Amino acid sequence: MSRRSDRASLTASDRFVYLLALPLVAVLLIYIVFPMFATLFTSFGEGGAAYGDFTDGSSQRALLLSVGISLVSVLTSAIVGGGLAVLLTRFDFPGRGALRVFALLPMALPPLIGALSFYYLYGPSGIVPRALSALSGTAAETFAFDGVAGVLLVHTLTMYPYFYLSVSAGLAGSDASLEEAAMNLGADRATMWRTVLLPMLTPAIVSGALLTFMVSMASFTAPQFYNVNTLTMRIVASKTSGNYELAAAQSVVLSVVSITFLLLMRWYQNRRMTRSASKGTPQALKVVQGALPRTLAALGSILVVLVLVAPVATILLLAFTVDGTWTVQILPPTYTVANFVEIFTEPKSLRPLLVSTQMSALAMVASVVVGVLTAWVVARWKGRGAGVLDVMIMLPWALPGTVVGINIVTAFASPTPFNLGQVFIGSLWILPLAYFIRFVPLVFRNAAASLAQIDPSVEEAAQNLGAGPWRTLRTVTLPLMARGVLAGALMAFVQGFGEYVASVVIYPARYAPLSVEIYNRQYANELGSAFAYGSLQMLAILVVLIISEVLENPRRFRRKGAALTPAAPITAQPLAV
Repeated sequence: MSRRSDRASLTASDRFVYLLALPLVAVLLIYIVFPMFATLFTSFGEGGAAYGDFTDGSSQRALLLSVGISLVSVLTSAIVGGGLAVLLTRFDFPGRGALRVFALLPMALPPLIGALSFYYLYGPSGIVPRALSALSGTAAETFAFDGVAGVLLVHTLTMYPYFYLSVSAGLAGSDASLEEAAMNLGADRATMWRTVLLPMLTPAIVSGALLTFMVSMASFTAPQFYNVNTLTMRIVASKTSGNYELAAAQSVVLSVVSITFLLLMRWYQNRRMTRSASKGTPQALKVVQGALPRTLAALGSILVVLVLVAPVATILLLAFTVDGTWTVQILPPTYTVANFVEIFTEPKSLRPLLVSTQMSALAMVASVVVGVLTAWVVARWKGRGAGVLDVMIMLPWALPGTVVGINIVTAFASPTPFNLGQVFIGSLWILPLAYFIRFVPLVFRNAAASLAQIDPSVEEAAQNLGAGPWRTLRTVTLPLMARGVLAGALMAFVQGFGEYVASVVIYPARYAPLSVEIYNRQYANELGSAFAYGSLQMLAILVVLIISEVLENPRRFRRKGAALTPAAPITAQPLAV
């Protein structure tokens, strides 16, 4: 009797939510959950013999190396990002404005071309080691970052924004009266930081550590160029050699490590949650006094800005290099605009740009449809079950790109009902599928954030006036969500446009996407062409970041005359290296 009454109490809107959930669950099961289980089952081929490589083999060493590099990357990124956040939120000194502008510049670097810029800037044959060698007479290798040191340099200078963003937000929201009270009670500054500020910053630090560790574990481009045998490198090597069981086992282990770290950090964050019950007195900036301290601060600011700008400048410089002319010189000897002319005039050179644009656009459309509808279903679901849908769509966010690539290869290598009897491997459709799986969480998260600001009573009012559930969603809810959805869609597009890690595992030979073509050109010693492609990637990412910031935070931008000036730093989603 109670079940009948429950069914009778369901409104038309409730039934619409549950009905809409059915195709969404099917899509998520087929393209996210099923490939994960396919990889798991493949890894247990021949009785799970592939896992023996983790007890005594190269996979064990690669796993330990990946975890070690990731933990050190968390530490170094925390020092750089956290220190920069403290300086820029607590002190006023010459050069502070410039640092605030350039602090997030690494977020605009595409994954592959960003790693390449560091390699040709600080690597064994890079610009800086050659310049220092010419000045000192010492071999350039003495000043070069190579191997694990090179990977850590790339990770630190591209991942520190995760700590900088979260710690800056935490410090900006801290209450100055709490700090003053602690000091008045006799605590010195170190004790006050340890007992008051650091507990308040725990969620921010955990957030930065989580992102840094997961992105570092998924890192492929930096280990590839510095020849460091991490687990992501071993996965690609196993797949290339045709050992799919070993590649699947390595992918499973890498997924378990990443997801376990995610759960542990969330547990720790919830266990150590600290909240302030005070009114939130704003913290005044401490002005650096004295001629010598202000001079040193200005010089330090200039040095940091130069370090942050150097990778971008290297990309732009090498984009105009004549292919094959840069050998032993400090800087390339000759320059040309022919690299850009070739891209837009030669059909063969234009193809990678078109492939990435079209495949990213298709993935973006699919991500918007599935991500937005899933966010609405999760928000309006009554009773149990919404959490499962939330976890399903966010799973790819915790999986490295190489794992997503292996999952697709193992799941869709042969005709099955799930891929409509078609073989995706070797076809062009595999690229938008991979981009959709990887970046639908971006759209979902942005859509969910926009939806959280909409009062459900707005939808109820529309339905009371005669609008059905679908019409209400189409004419009321979606327009109110439009700004956040568009920002998430743009981020999904630009992530796909610069995607390399999954693409290198699955791309069809005739249709190399842009990032793979960049690597192929670099491998063929066509540096000018490679960096010309990379500069276009960087420009696209920078434009999208600015547009996304304007859409998400329109009040932070104010018009001064004819110029539109940002009042706060641009934020972005993480780009894996």
